[in-house]
Parts: sequence; structure tokens; C-alpha cells
Amino acid sequence: MSAAKRRDDAGAEQAMEELCRIYWTPLYAFTRRSGENPHDAQDLTQEFFARLLQKDFLGSVGKSKGRFRSFLLASLKHFLSNQRDWNRAQKRGGGRAPLPLDAGAAETGIGFQAADDLTPEKAFQKRWALTLLELTLARLREEHVERGSLEMFEHLKGTLTEGRGNVPYAELAARMGTSEAAVKMAVMRLRRRYREILRAEIARTVGDESEVEDELRDVFRALSY
Repeated sequence: MSAAKRRDDAGAEQAMEELCRIYWTPLYAFTRRSGENPHDAQDLTQEFFARLLQKDFLGSVGKSKGRFRSFLLASLKHFLSNQRDWNRAQKRGGGRAPLPLDAGAAETGIGFQAADDLTPEKAFQKRWALTLLELTLARLREEHVERGSLEMFEHLKGTLTEGRGNVPYAELAARMGTSEAAVKMAVMRLRRRYREILRAEIARTVGDESEVEDELRDVFRALSY
């Protein structure tokens, strides 16, 4: 997050776009839960991020203002309250989307169901947590592709979500043509690397390393919603 705030950093724009990729769907989920239809929610979220990407927008974000995630949500709430009186038919975002994101996939991804009891805030928190886990899994997969071990990853990726007592080591060993001991060792390494990548993803969104543990706890709390 600090990289995105530095005007003189050549990678600031890229860092900001990475943050947008993490938070676009969670903020879209909040907007949908606030009563907007898919089309308007997509337009409003894109417009919000178009403004977010403007120069110096993050210059006022400091440690005294709390976590970046909280700052974004508060900013979105303020933005939405100002947009309610606008003509929703007008073109938003200066005629271009700030990021090449698939809004249709975002609608599917948030699992919107009018009948459940998630508040807009909880929908945002849960989608934020799920997005971080999805990014973590994608990066872990990329590492295995680069190492030429994608087949092993595909066999073992389910162990990242299965409870430790439910992992079918014998079945996995038979499928992979190896021993249970080898599978257990591979799973242990996979889980360790998964945790490392998740911490790294979270570290990219906070202003201080000391906040990572708190954010990790919030991730798992949000998944229970």
C-alpha cells in the first residue's frame, strides 16, 4: 500500500492497480448489498476506482487514518452518498474503465443472494477475504507451473481447505503413485508456502508489517460470515 502512495515511485501506478484488483470485487459486493442493481453497481464501482487512480488521491492516507481497507470502505460510502442524486444513465468513469476487470464475473463471484442476512459491510469483508485466498491460490499455482509440478499441485490443492483429519493421504498417494509419507511431506510444504504467500498478499495492502497478523485474523473471521 505504501508503494501506491508514493508519487515518485515508478511502480506506484502498478501497485495501485494491484490494490484495485484486490478490492474491486469486495467494494462491488458492498455496492450491490447497498441496493444497487448489477449495472449501476458496476458503473459506480468503476467510477470510484477511476477517482481512486487519480493523482494524489492516496496522499492523505496515513497511519492515523487506520487500515487501508477501512479507508477504502469509508471513502466508498461517502462516494455513494454523493452519487445517489446523479442521473444513473450518464456515462461514468470518463468513458473508460480504470481496470480491465470482468464485471460479469464479479457479479457471479460475490454469490449475491437477496435472501441471506449479510449486511453490506459483511459482504465486503467476506468478499475481501475470499479474494485474498483466490489470489494466494493463483500465485501458488503459478509457482508450480513455473517449476513443472502443476500435476502435483492439482492433486494436493484440496488439502489447503480440508481439515487435517480429513485429508485422504492414502488415496492421494495411490493417485500420485507415491507413498503416504511423501504425500504428507508435500502437503506440509504446500500449506507452509500457502501461508507465506497469503501473508505476502496481505502485507501489500497494509502500511505497516505489524498489521499483518491482525489482518490475518480478520480474514478468517470474515470467512465465517
